[in-house]
Amino acid sequence: MTLRPKVPKDLLLAPVAAEIDRNLQNLRELSPGEIDAELALLFNTDTRSADRAKRGDWILEAALRLVEMHDWDAKITDDSARLRLSGGSVSIDLGLSATILDYIENGR
Repeated sequence: MTLRPKVPKDLLLAPVAAEIDRNLQNLRELSPGEIDAELALLFNTDTRSADRAKRGDWILEAALRLVEMHDWDAKITDDSARLRLSGGSVSIDLGLSATILDYIENGR
């Protein structure tokens, strides 16, 4: 069964998800230490004392960097394994990666 858009906003989900996925590609192949270094450079901050919530915020911010969200909402799921886009008639979860999950949960 084909899923059809129910509201105009639904038509913008695919481009938003594709841009976010492109941003995440740069981080998915890195080790937790490399992710930490990349985020420290990107946000010009000291990452050494960050807690789980702050690391999740940084991953989300990096994923959404320069993405026009078109009123879609994004958040990292409670299990830190996915980025959920919601706000239209459907929602979609984008997988992060094992190393991004490890980084959010345990740091570098």
